Amino acid sequence: MPSVRPPILYLFCGKIGAGKSTLARTLASRPSTLLISEDQWMAHLFGDELKTAEDYGRLSARLCTAMAPHIVAILQQGLSVSLDFQGNTLSRRNWMRSLFMQANVAHELHWFDVSDAVCLQRLHRRNTSGEHPFQVSDAEYDRFTRHFVPPGSDESFNLVIHRP
Repeated sequence: MPSVRPPILYLFCGKIGAGKSTLARTLASRPSTLLISEDQWMAHLFGDELKTAEDYGRLSARLCTAMAPHIVAILQQGLSVSLDFQGNTLSRRNWMRSLFMQANVAHELHWFDVSDAVCLQRLHRRNTSGEHPFQVSDAEYDRFTRHFVPPGSDESFNLVIHRP
């Protein structure tokens, strides 16, 4: 009989364009792993309301509150989750910690330690492709990046670091 892998919550931290969503999709291709994408949910639920960084903060918090019990339930049912939500601030990472703690499952926090130059290059390519639900200007990138806090060793995550 094949062994069943215990569920794991895959988490992501990195600036816009760092590669979080690409890895999230790759990890979601593993057996019994579900991809949950913040950008997709935000675009479908709040696309018309999402105009500023403040809008993102307010609406993203609403989405996190609504999704938390569902994510925990999915993990408790034995499925892994590739949670393509940004873990770029202490408060967001605390929310993420609450998910795997409530579900009592393993986790990995994938941190993309990527330079602004590389992120902006990737962002420009992404904007040009039109495949992403949101276009992000250089000014918006700068505004979001000001809030970025790299994960610290005192946060006690199972950290996987990605550098180009």
